Amino acid sequence: MHRGGVGAGAIAKKKLAEAKYKERERGNVLAEDQIAQNLCVVPVDVKTIGNLKTHLEEFASKHKQEIRKNSQFRVQFQEMCATIGVDPLASGKGFWSEMLGVGDFYYELGVQIIEVCLALKHRNGGLITLEELHHRVLKGRGKFAQDVSQDDLVRAIKKLKAMGNGFGMIPVGGSYLVQSVPAELNMDHTVVLQLAEKRGYVTVSEIRDSLKWERERACHVLDHLLKEGLAWLDSQAAVEPQYWLPALFAELFLQDVTPEEANQMTP
Repeated sequence: MHRGGVGAGAIAKKKLAEAKYKERERGNVLAEDQIAQNLCVVPVDVKTIGNLKTHLEEFASKHKQEIRKNSQFRVQFQEMCATIGVDPLASGKGFWSEMLGVGDFYYELGVQIIEVCLALKHRNGGLITLEELHHRVLKGRGKFAQDVSQDDLVRAIKKLKAMGNGFGMIPVGGSYLVQSVPAELNMDHTVVLQLAEKRGYVTVSEIRDSLKWERERACHVLDHLLKEGLAWLDSQAAVEPQYWLPALFAELFLQDVTPEEANQMTP
């Protein structure tokens, strides 16, 4: 195998990666500078909120293409909106929807999220990590589609949750598990899911030792996860039965495969 030099393909990939990084950084700097210039020229108090909203609308009109295309820029814009009580996603009608199309963007993203979750429900029972969901949404959108960040997914999921169709997010290890089925999960279930994060499965003994629970409490939680299709039981494990969480061990598997192999995974 030739190892003497760097191929032209590798150089091209490096330049492309550097260009993408510079573009993201440019978007971040533009967001910070332009938002500061356009929105912070007026002291923030109750009497000037109306003026701030006017500046915000002017800023949005001027930079609508950047807001649509640059996910980092969009995050900072959303945060600035929140500071003065403006929610661009509050309605599919009105100024924000017509000017930016953000309402349509997040509702369309919500449809894509639903499609991915439905396609994988038979495998994971309705739980999927935010990372895997992000990977599959991006794959489904294609490389020429508008960029989507995990923050965009979270905002779209919150809109789906407000519709009362079973969507929600469970904090696990600094990220989230996205729930797409109307299963009743309480704090006990959440704690067990968090415990299973590192290996993708838990056992009754592990729950008892880590959480100091009685056996009946651990079994009750695990039986509920099995009933809802959120866990799989390996009754032939060497020491004792293992309760696998497919949403979690799918994420662990993705960490061990190359990007090329991940892109070939189905569905």
